[in-house]
Amino acid sequence: MKVRTSNVTFMLAGVMMGTLVACGTVGSPVPPETVGVTPTVERQKKIEALEEKQRGAAAAESSEPQPDPILQGQDVDLPPLQPVGIR
Repeated sequence: MKVRTSNVTFMLAGVMMGTLVACGTVGSPVPPETVGVTPTVERQKKIEALEEKQRGAAAAESSEPQPDPILQGQDVDLPPLQPVGIR
């Protein structure tokens, strides 16, 4: 039986496409050190440290006294108390 090369090429392409679809996303492997909760938290801490340094540099340049960071955010206007139900 004679098989044409175009049929073989077409079948080979079909098998390769099926393999690529079955394997999922094609790309380079990702090292496990960059995935997960710990690396994300470390990146956020680095960003917060840089922001804190920038705020500190900006605070040193300004002549306004800075509010106490412990008390910051404590003055919140609450709505007036209202009864929950009436008898």
